[in-house]
Amino acid sequence: MGKLLRAASTTCAAAALLAAALVPAEAATASAADPGGLPWSSTTSVGVHNAYEQSTYPYFADALDSGAGMLEIDVWTNVFGRSWRVSHENPLGNANNCAGAASAAQLRTGARNRDLGGCLADMRAWHDANPGHRPILVKIELKDGFQDNAGRGPDELDALLRSRLGDALFRPAELAGAHADLDTAVRADGWPGRAAMSGKFVVELIPGTVEQGNPLDSLWTDREYAQHLRNLKAAGRLADAGAFPAVHKAAAGDPRTRYADGSIRPWFVVFDGDASAYANGSIDTSWYDRNHYLVVMTDAHNVAPAIDGTRPTEAQARDRVALLAGRHASVVSADWYPLPSVLATVLPRGGA
Repeated sequence: MGKLLRAASTTCAAAALLAAALVPAEAATASAADPGGLPWSSTTSVGVHNAYEQSTYPYFADALDSGAGMLEIDVWTNVFGRSWRVSHENPLGNANNCAGAASAAQLRTGARNRDLGGCLADMRAWHDANPGHRPILVKIELKDGFQDNAGRGPDELDALLRSRLGDALFRPAELAGAHADLDTAVRADGWPGRAAMSGKFVVELIPGTVEQGNPLDSLWTDREYAQHLRNLKAAGRLADAGAFPAVHKAAAGDPRTRYADGSIRPWFVVFDGDASAYANGSIDTSWYDRNHYLVVMTDAHNVAPAIDGTRPTEAQARDRVALLAGRHASVVSADWYPLPSVLATVLPRGGA
């Protein structure tokens, strides 16, 4: 009987190996590339810098279709224009690939060059057509910061995000749960599983290049929005918040110590900086991973040895993603829009 059992076991094992060998290569790759059972913060995905530009994608729907785990949008708020303008260099108008779609049928038919509301409308229309889509981090750089006195402050941004994205928006309150702040929440419970985050957009805010160079602006986006979250929590209104502020620029240790006001530090659980700084060994990037913080590593192509910023070979781009996954990146960001198979890559964070 023992011999029969061992023979049956051997036969079953051989059959399993044969079955595995017959699985289509693309199916096996997809299973390995999308570790849906892991927490979202335990995976590494790939992002596209300035995905709203028409030279990158004809329509923002194309960026959403690309498979990328992060898409970046630049927004202007200054008093010399109206609305939340989406443009790289023009602070007075819109120059982008957003169509302001009311339905999926309009994603590539409407006039482009819409404001942020139009880009968010495209996201919602696309979401409705793809309800179980991958979680997407939407990185918004407020080029010149908030303009609260002109009706474009944190409250107004929250209202816009809620009205356009609705239940497709993953909010800080969902992460915080019953905890006192975001830091306590992620260190205790982490982020939801990647599969549980399906169909969600997560909005990250970073201070803009113009804001940081403005000697008259002493209240940058990161600090202003963190204060906003702290105050909403104190007022019992954290559910109103729609975005997560990021600590911008890589630094050793806990970069939140740069904020003199210690009460806002626990509201930062997203970090964003240059990939070369994170990868050179001077920063303990495992600290972010252990605490379940998200880290967006930008300009991934510049990490030594540098590769092309737009059109590297697929092997070069994949190797770079794997390298930075090993350095505990949550998102590896570059301008690799011509490589959709790379953009759709998802790896276990830390190279596990």
